[in-house]
Amino acid sequence: MIFTHDTEHALAIVVDLINTAPATSGAERLGGPADLREFVERNRFSGIRTLSERDLARVLDLRARFQAVFEAPDVPTAVRLVNEVIGEVRTTPHLTDHDDYSWHVHFFAPGAPMGEHLAADCGMALAYVVAAGELERLRTCQAPDCARVLVDLSRNRCRRYCDSRTCGNRMHVAAYRARRREATAP
Repeated sequence: MIFTHDTEHALAIVVDLINTAPATSGAERLGGPADLREFVERNRFSGIRTLSERDLARVLDLRARFQAVFEAPDVPTAVRLVNEVIGEVRTTPHLTDHDDYSWHVHFFAPGAPMGEHLAADCGMALAYVVAAGELERLRTCQAPDCARVLVDLSRNRCRRYCDSRTCGNRMHVAAYRARRREATAP
């Protein structure tokens, strides 16, 4: 484990959020509050009761801003982008042990709106990545027809594809077929 469980969980949420965008998934997957509710449930957010169009607008804004961190050309740019996100929310760090998780830190106030929850916890997770000198772990899938993002948490930083069963498998099969064609070419 490179980061704490709650940081890795928040990074997974960032990846899932960015990958709901039309540019990465082919269609808008957060088209309304019902889609946002599904996102909240899928990612096991705690303390989110009601969701509104205002929450959705804030989440979509954060999605674009988190995507910009993944695309940052250098550390100073990533630092500026992360600081802008976390600087806009009132962070209230506190320990919690909800939903069968051991003690971990939340950076949002209990009962905070969805946007604050997301900006604080996910913004801090991205801050930890940058502060650890691990910005290169925030990547875009290397399959030529895929724009999904990923966080490479492998020990040797070798993860190249968003999913080894889809993009990874397709690319390995294509490479194998290319080698076979080359070997049988006159």
